[in-house]
Amino acid sequence: MQNARDFMNDLARSVAFLSRLPVPARFFLGHDGSVSRACRAFPLAGWLIALIPALVLMLLASWPEARLMACLLSLVLLALMTGGLHEDGLADSVDGLFGGRDRDHALTIMKDSRIGSFGVIGLIASFGLRASALVALCGLGSNGLAALALAAAASFSRGLMVWHWAKLPPARQGGTAVAMGQPEAKATRFALGLGTFLTLPLLVSGVSPLSLLASLGLSLGAAHIFTTYVQRKIGGHTGDTIGATQQITEMTLLFALVVTF
Repeated sequence: MQNARDFMNDLARSVAFLSRLPVPARFFLGHDGSVSRACRAFPLAGWLIALIPALVLMLLASWPEARLMACLLSLVLLALMTGGLHEDGLADSVDGLFGGRDRDHALTIMKDSRIGSFGVIGLIASFGLRASALVALCGLGSNGLAALALAAAASFSRGLMVWHWAKLPPARQGGTAVAMGQPEAKATRFALGLGTFLTLPLLVSGVSPLSLLASLGLSLGAAHIFTTYVQRKIGGHTGDTIGATQQITEMTLLFALVVTF
């Protein structure tokens, strides 16, 4: 019973950390603000956050002519619910990692609230690739498949976000990532397992086990490549690179589901 209560507290704190959704204050009484353990619930929080956008997609995509509009609208709604948290991380990371001459220059760019040309390109790619993949999944399978894929990608990508966070030390002393604490090893393993489990409903929507396995593997590979590049470029994670990991792996999973369907 205590374990279940602890997990519900972690889930509530994860939803509050990852979104703009209101969470009762009682879940934060006596809490130090760390998500070192609470991050284990990130995948389920991602699934809950994506639930309404996924339902909107499923309903509006019933008209073939409106599929692209429905998919884009669902992604915009998802971004609004998170306050653009991960999109902001993607834009800042792309600006800094590709525009910075060296480590210090990259970190300075990433701290700047202004978005440069690389960041704009990253955001266009994120919304464009994800929307295109969702439209394709509507055509390959059904609106329900696309909706489930959106929720599954939201879940698994947040598990990989925790993995990236745990894999690297902080790149700077200070910032959101440092203030929230480093993920515990047990919490990281749980987040990866939970994120994987929440993709399994795709198997009843026409996705083959081989396709799902390949898609998960490609997403993990994308997270590994990005994490390795971040380590070499700036020596550790930031709040921006954590958010970018979510976006990159979500894009990868949706794209991989299409090409392996």
